[in-house]
Amino acid sequence: MNKNDLDPAWLEEQLARAEWQTASSGGTNCVEVAFLENAIVAIRDSKNKQKPPHIFDDAEYDVFVAGILRGELRRV
Repeated sequence: MNKNDLDPAWLEEQLARAEWQTASSGGTNCVEVAFLENAIVAIRDSKNKQKPPHIFDDAEYDVFVAGILRGELRRV
């Protein structure tokens, strides 16, 4: 499924019943991730849960995570 073609009602329903996962680092500034149906991934800030999450398809999420692991997303 292309994330740009998502039905807003479907996405709202998916997010309402999403199972959010956090890093186990024990910190207070965490990113939460939820794996939705149809190969869609949502990411949000644990301190700002009221803000809309970032939505990725599986391929985009894989590239995002790979960039983190390679250290590409560090502040210079």
